[in-house]
Amino acid sequence: MKMHIFAFLLGVLATTLALGQTELNITLKTKTGNIEGTLMYPSAPIPVPVALIIAGSGPTDRNGNNPMMTNNSLKMLATDLASIGIASLRYDKRGISQSKSAGLQEAELKFEIYINDAVEWINLLKDDKSFNQLVVIGHSEGSLIGMIASQNSKVDKFISIAGAGQTADNLIREQLKAQPPMVMEQSAPILNELVKGNTVEYVPPFLNSLFRTSVQPYLISWFKYDPQKEVAKLEKPVLIIQGTTDIQVNVEDANRLHAAKPDSKLALIDGMNHIFKNADANPLTNMMTYRQPDLPLNGELVKVIGEFILTK
Repeated sequence: MKMHIFAFLLGVLATTLALGQTELNITLKTKTGNIEGTLMYPSAPIPVPVALIIAGSGPTDRNGNNPMMTNNSLKMLATDLASIGIASLRYDKRGISQSKSAGLQEAELKFEIYINDAVEWINLLKDDKSFNQLVVIGHSEGSLIGMIASQNSKVDKFISIAGAGQTADNLIREQLKAQPPMVMEQSAPILNELVKGNTVEYVPPFLNSLFRTSVQPYLISWFKYDPQKEVAKLEKPVLIIQGTTDIQVNVEDANRLHAAKPDSKLALIDGMNHIFKNADANPLTNMMTYRQPDLPLNGELVKVIGEFILTK
């Protein structure tokens, strides 16, 4: 995979900051198309710390949005980090928004491709003398991607926000428990085969959205990674953040990660949901925040992250 590194980046940056601008569009060139990102700089003398922000599952863009809902969670996180002197790079996942040209056929997509993309962004940032510290922030599914990519020696620190603390197949099993018993009865044999690395030819029509043939290679590649084992491999400072009103990932997941990496720092943020916003635990009102792009982030989040990154 080739990186597109702007040789004149420092000169552009100096001009940009002089003009009072804080964002630059950055392109990562790959064999299957370009991945587009936004580099946000704080109003502070360089070099500064930089955080690579990795989005969660689904068709999520650099701002934390998808075609079904707009919340601007990742854009707000980048802005809040800049306000305390931390630069950040966030990007559209391949096949999404401005990175659409890098999309693959669903049957060709593997979890490792997302990991490799994160590693290439890490390489790009580490080569830039504008930064004196490189931190990876992974949100939700991006937590697992980030913790594997952060095994790279170029990463100084890793932050997990709302990261699962168990393998994805077990996470799916837990979620399916809320469905009628028939759903689990027919899903379990499929999950068991996928965990073994085997595809399944027949999928009941009502389960096709979850286990369709074309998505099975991705599920197989995803299921083999255990977050507890991967976070334990990190020989660097780790911060695990979890909101107490997250209805997608719970506090027990954070506790599992912390137990697997005992020297990590665990921060439970009261009243913060999956997209970093204040919400109660009621699923209906909680989900309403997913469509409120102007609702600010929980104020504790950037404080916790800032203390972790800026403390030597």
